[in-house]
Amino acid sequence: MMVGSAFGRNRSPMLKRPAIEVEHAQTHNLKGIDCRVPHGAVTVVTGPSGAGKSSLAFDTIFAEGQRRFVESMSTYARQFLDQMERPPVGDIRNVLPAVALEAKNAVRNARSTVGTITETHDVLRLLFTHLGEVVCPRGHGPVLSVNPEEAATDLLAGAVGDPFLLVARLPRPKRGADLALGELVRQGFLRRLGGERGEGPEVARMEPGERWPAKLDPLPLVLGRFRAPGEDDAVARVVATVEEAYRLTGGRVEARGERRGESVVRLYSREISCPVCGIVVRRPTPPLFSFNSPLGACPTCQGFGRVIGIDRLRVVPDPRRTLAERPIAPWNTPAYEELYDELLAACKKRRVPLDRPWQELSPEDREWIWSGEGKFVNLDGFFAWLEQRTYKVHVRVLLARYRSYTPCPDCGGTRLRPEALAVRLAGRTLPDLTALSVEQFRAWLKSQQWSARQRQVAGHLLEELTERIEVLHRVGLDYLALDRQARTLSGGETQRIHLAAALGSGLTSTLYVLDEPTIGLHPQDSERLLSLLRDLAARGNTVLVVEHDRTIIRGADHIIDLGPAAGEHGGWVVAEGPIETILDNEQSLTGRYLKERPPTSARRHVARFRRERGRESLDEELEHLPRVAVRGACAHNLKCLDVDFPLGAMVAVTGVSGSGKSTLVENVLYGTYQRARGVVDVDPGEVGSLSGLAELADVTLVDQRPLGRSSRSNPITYIKAYDEIRKLFAASPDARARGITPAHFSFNVERGRCPACQGTGVTEVDMQFMAPVTVPCEECQGRRFRPEVLAVRFRGRNIAETLELTVDAALVALADQRRLCRRLRTLTEVGLGYLRLGQPTSTLSGGEAQRLKLASFLDRPATLGRQLFLFDEPTTGLHLADIDLLYHTLRRLVHRGDGVVVVEHSPDLIARVDWIVDLGPGGGAHGGELLYSGPLEPFLEHIESPTAEELRRHLKWPLPVLAVAP
Repeated sequence: MMVGSAFGRNRSPMLKRPAIEVEHAQTHNLKGIDCRVPHGAVTVVTGPSGAGKSSLAFDTIFAEGQRRFVESMSTYARQFLDQMERPPVGDIRNVLPAVALEAKNAVRNARSTVGTITETHDVLRLLFTHLGEVVCPRGHGPVLSVNPEEAATDLLAGAVGDPFLLVARLPRPKRGADLALGELVRQGFLRRLGGERGEGPEVARMEPGERWPAKLDPLPLVLGRFRAPGEDDAVARVVATVEEAYRLTGGRVEARGERRGESVVRLYSREISCPVCGIVVRRPTPPLFSFNSPLGACPTCQGFGRVIGIDRLRVVPDPRRTLAERPIAPWNTPAYEELYDELLAACKKRRVPLDRPWQELSPEDREWIWSGEGKFVNLDGFFAWLEQRTYKVHVRVLLARYRSYTPCPDCGGTRLRPEALAVRLAGRTLPDLTALSVEQFRAWLKSQQWSARQRQVAGHLLEELTERIEVLHRVGLDYLALDRQARTLSGGETQRIHLAAALGSGLTSTLYVLDEPTIGLHPQDSERLLSLLRDLAARGNTVLVVEHDRTIIRGADHIIDLGPAAGEHGGWVVAEGPIETILDNEQSLTGRYLKERPPTSARRHVARFRRERGRESLDEELEHLPRVAVRGACAHNLKCLDVDFPLGAMVAVTGVSGSGKSTLVENVLYGTYQRARGVVDVDPGEVGSLSGLAELADVTLVDQRPLGRSSRSNPITYIKAYDEIRKLFAASPDARARGITPAHFSFNVERGRCPACQGTGVTEVDMQFMAPVTVPCEECQGRRFRPEVLAVRFRGRNIAETLELTVDAALVALADQRRLCRRLRTLTEVGLGYLRLGQPTSTLSGGEAQRLKLASFLDRPATLGRQLFLFDEPTTGLHLADIDLLYHTLRRLVHRGDGVVVVEHSPDLIARVDWIVDLGPGGGAHGGELLYSGPLEPFLEHIESPTAEELRRHLKWPLPVLAVAP
C-alpha cells in the first residue's frame, strides 16, 4: 500500500516557511516517507499506536540532530561517530540543535526537586543572598554588621544608656599571657572590669608587672567611659575607640551601661553578629542556601532532609493481630521465631494481654516491647544486633525491608544548616517558600510590596522568578510544591516541568521534541499547554510533538498523520498539513475520530448496560453489586472521604491534576490492602476503615512504572511465551544434532548468549564528559546469541530472526502452535500486535508497559477468584481508535466478574464507564473533596465540576438541569 506524502498537495501557509525536510525515512517500520517540520511552528505527529510516530520524531529527526551535535565536538568525541548508527534516512535538511523531552521520569537522585529542575531554586538563592534579612538563630532578632561610625551614632543616641563603657574582650594567649598583659599596660590600657570573671559593673585598675588573672579568659579590657554628646569631639573619640577595639579583638566591641535602673549590654561587630548574644552568623552567599553544597547542607542528613531508621509500622504491618497471633513481621521466619517464646513469657509475667490486638495495647506496653528490659530480646535490641552483622548479605536485605526515612531531627526536613535558616525574605525562610505550592507561591509573589531599593538591587531576579512560576502555572502544575522530589513525579509531570525549564532558559533556534506532554493533564488544562507550546515556537524554536489529545491536534500549525494502522501496516504518511487537511482525508483514522461525536453515545452506553444486565434501572443494578467501601480516607490532601467502588463494574476516578486520584487508588486502596497482607514496602494511606476486600482473591495495581531496566526482558518473556519458542527450536533436527537445549536460547545463560554483550545486543561506550553512547555489539552484530545457536533454524528462521517478528507476524508464521498463539493473542487484544517479540521492555512507553501488564492478566484462569484491578491512566500513549480496543479489553475483565478501577482523564474512556468517582474541585490544597460518586448518567445530568463540564462538551450533552451539592 502506498499512501505517500500529502504535503505536496497542501495549500497550507506552512509550505512557505523554512522547515526541517525529511526524505525517505526508513527507521523501524517507516516506509521511506517524506515530510516537513516547519520552523517556528508547532507540529504534531499523530496516528495509531505503533504507526511510527516515535520512530519519526525521536529515532530519526532528534537522533540526527544529536548526531550532528556530537559531530561538531572535539576529536575525542568524533572517534565514536563511526560506532553511532546514522538513522536510516535519505536526507534531513535544515535540522536544528535538538532537545528531547520524553514522557518518563529518569530522575533517581533524591536531591533533585521541582525547584532545582526549573532553576527556580537558583533564583531564590540569589534573592536570599541579596535581599535576605539575617536573624539571630537563638531568636534575638536581626543581626548586623556595624562599622565604627554606625556604632558611635547608635551609642551616643542612648542605645545602652548614659554614660557607657566600651569594653574589648581579649582571649588569653596560649603562651606568654603575662608578657602580653604587661605590653597592654605599657601601651596605656590600665583598666578592666572587676570581679573574678570580669562581669561586674565595677572597674579594676591594672598595675605594671601584674599577672594575667587565671579565671579571666577573655580579658575584659575597658577602653573608656563616654557620655552623650556634650563635647564637640565626642563622636570622633567614640569612633576612634571602636576602631581600636576592632583592631584588638578582630572586629568586636562590647558597650555596657545602665538604663532605667537595669544594666544594658550591647555588642557591635564588623562581622554579621547578634547584638544581644554576640553569635557570629556567616555572611549570606548563594552556596549557603544550596543543600547540594557542603556550605549549606545540614551536617546531620547531608542535605537529604531525612535520616534512615527502623519503621515501626513495617515491623508490625497488621496492628489488628494479637501477640498470640505473632504480629512482628521479622520474627515470623524460622530463623527468629524462637524469640517469641521469651517475649510471650515476659508478657505473661508483666501481665500484658496476649489476646488483645496490638493497636489496643497501652502505649506503655508497646514501648516496653520495643525497648523495655526483661528476660527477652526487645525489638530495638534485635535490630541493633542485626546492625552488627550487616557484612552478611541476607541481613542487609532483611534490614532494608524494615527501614524507612524520617525527617532529620536537626533541620526538620528543611535540608539546610542553621546559618541558612537564619536568613529571611519578607519574614520567610527559603524552606518556607519552597514548601508552598506553585499556586500559593504565585499569590505570595503578587502580595509583596518590594521597596525601591530592593527592586534596584534584585529587580531582574524578581522578574525571572515571576516568569518561571508563571510557566509552571501554565503547564498545569499549580498543585506541586517547589521542594517536591523529582523522582516522585509521574512521567507527564516530569515532561511538563522540563518544558517549563526550557521556556525559562531562553533558548532560540532549537528543535524541541516532546512525547505526549498531556499525559496526566486534565482536559481543561490542554488549552494552557497549547498556548505554552505556541509561545515556545514564537521565540524562534521549532516544536515537534507526538500527541493524541484532541485539543493539541486541533490547535497545531502543522500535522503529520501516520498510519493507516500499527506495526508493519503503518509507517506511511496518511495526511499532512493543517487540521482541515486531516479532517478531509477519508483515509485518516485520526480525522474520523476528530470529527464531532454523536451526542447520544453516552446514552447508548447506558442502554447497553441495561440490556446486558437485564435491569430496567442502571442504578438498581449497581446497587446490587458487591462493593469495596472506603471510610475516612485522609491521606495526603484527601478530606476524609467516604466512597464506594462497585465490583463487577467499570469505575473511573476522575478530577483535575493533583485532586487526590492517585492517592485514593494507589495509597488508600492498594497500599492499605497490601500492608494488611504483611507487605511492608508499600505506602499505605491513612484511612478509617476499608471493607469489602475479604472476598477478593487479589488487588493488582497496574501503573506507569517501567517493567524493568534489563534489555534482556521482552514482551514474550513477560507473558511467559518465550519458553514455548525455545522448546520449538530445541526440538529441531539442527539443535538435536548440535546438542543444543532450550537453555541455549536464553539471554540469561552463558552457554548460549553472546559473551561480549551478555545477551543485550549492544555495548555501552563511556564518553566521560557526556552521557554514555550505546552501540551495536561488534561480536554478534546485535543478534545477542553465539554463532552455533544462531545456526539453528526453525521454519527458515534462526532465533534472532524469529525475535524480530512482530506479534501479528508471529501469529501467522506459527499459527499451528496453539499454546503459543493463545498467549500471543493476548498482546493483540490489548493493541500490542505491532511489537516485536524480542523488543526490550525497557524501550516501551508507559502506556505500552501498562497494556503489556494487562495482557498478562487476560491469560489468567478464572478459577483464581474475583480480583480488583487498579489502572493508572491506561489510555496513555493510545490513539483515539486504540481507546476503543482498550475499552473492550477492560470490559472483558468486568464480564469475568472482576472489579476495574481506572484513574483517567480521557473523555473517550470516561464516557463509557459505569460508575464515576469525581474528586476536586481543584488540585493540591484545593482538592481532595468528593464531588460525586455514582452512575454516569446522573453525573452528566446534574453535576457541576470540571470533569463533568469537559465530558458534556465532549459528548455535546445538554447543560445540567440542576446542580447537586456534593
